[in-house]
Amino acid sequence: MSGKYIVRQPIRDAAGNTIGHEILYYGANQAFSSDSSTSSAEFAAANTIYSFLTENSPKVLKGTLNFMTFTTMLLMKKTPRLFDKSDLVIQIDDAVIIHPLSMHLVRQYAKEGYRVAVNDFQFTPRYLALLDDIHFIKINAKTATEVTIRNTVEIAHSMNIKCIVTNIDEEKLYQRAVALGADAMEGTYVADKLTTKAHSSAYIQSNFFQLMVAVTRDEPNVEEIEQMIAADASLSYGLLKMVNSAYFALRYRATTIRQAIMTLGLGQLKQWIYLLSASNAENEVDAGSEEFLKRSFMRANFCSELMNYAKNMPISKAEAYLMGMFSTLNYLIDAPLEDILEEVPVADEIKAALLRHEGRCGKLYDLVLSYESADWEKITVLAEELKIPDNMITSVYFICMENVNTLWEQLTNPYPHQMPAPEGGEVPAQ
Repeated sequence: MSGKYIVRQPIRDAAGNTIGHEILYYGANQAFSSDSSTSSAEFAAANTIYSFLTENSPKVLKGTLNFMTFTTMLLMKKTPRLFDKSDLVIQIDDAVIIHPLSMHLVRQYAKEGYRVAVNDFQFTPRYLALLDDIHFIKINAKTATEVTIRNTVEIAHSMNIKCIVTNIDEEKLYQRAVALGADAMEGTYVADKLTTKAHSSAYIQSNFFQLMVAVTRDEPNVEEIEQMIAADASLSYGLLKMVNSAYFALRYRATTIRQAIMTLGLGQLKQWIYLLSASNAENEVDAGSEEFLKRSFMRANFCSELMNYAKNMPISKAEAYLMGMFSTLNYLIDAPLEDILEEVPVADEIKAALLRHEGRCGKLYDLVLSYESADWEKITVLAEELKIPDNMITSVYFICMENVNTLWEQLTNPYPHQMPAPEGGEVPAQ
């Protein structure tokens, strides 16, 4: 494989709150693998990852707790100092623990204020000797017995150390980790575990405030309004469903947010936003819903940006955006995705992709899902089939992440100015 991929996977507590992200890396002889030896191959791998992080960590690896496994070479290159102490957890495994120089460096970083985690914790003297210097213990759900997990959690908690159970790829392992008192869980099941509670009004609350300001300006900016609506899966779905209803009796169905806005007109759009805001005034977006909304937005951006490189695609970038945004609507609307997609005029190719993973759109959707789950082999295969240069995927991913984080911060921060009242009435209560 020639691809070099970096992806973040969420680490969540039992309540569904994301406490941080694991930074997973593939390529250049597996720079983060414990199988690497102190050799020219590992040195080249360390150079590759160091160069990438130098360019990208200030932009996208901040604002969350990043768990990253470091080899001896990466420690020697002082890679942890690319991160703020509040953003990084230095993960180490057996290859580092048995290396005297590596452990000296780890302890030095710990003295400087960096947090330390131990991968695949074992009840052996060299692991137990580390307990005074670490903040997180990570234990593999697939290899550890129930007794081992329970004992490890008890030891961790007795020393004020948090215990994270990893490699959880099914509900049974997840429920066992929760029952045994793990502080957090990680794995493909955890990454895919979205809220199943109905959120028919789970809009981004402060987004409404800004939308109402935007639509009541003397000269509304359509692009600004489009961007705000497109950042919220439920707003996008609601707008397209309404515009394509029998009430408007359109000759051609609106298939993008821009088309829907132009069809509805700013006057009616304004009334619709007020109505939704008033009906949603008492609802709050909880942590689980927020994580879900951000994921739908990230998928939408990733699908859209990958369209710049994918060949022979039967849909447009705008349609690819909706494919990503609508991929999780069944969790938001609490109804079968097939029924939901009947309510909005998405292309047949998108329906086939989302429901059956078929066609070239299905391959694009699967590429995004594979990147989320760090399925390295599948990423490379799908990229080749779509004619997407595999050396571009990680760059696109981090650009999308930066865009999503920036826009999310704008959408969820209260607007600083007083909102003007609509014509003929008061501002709906928030």
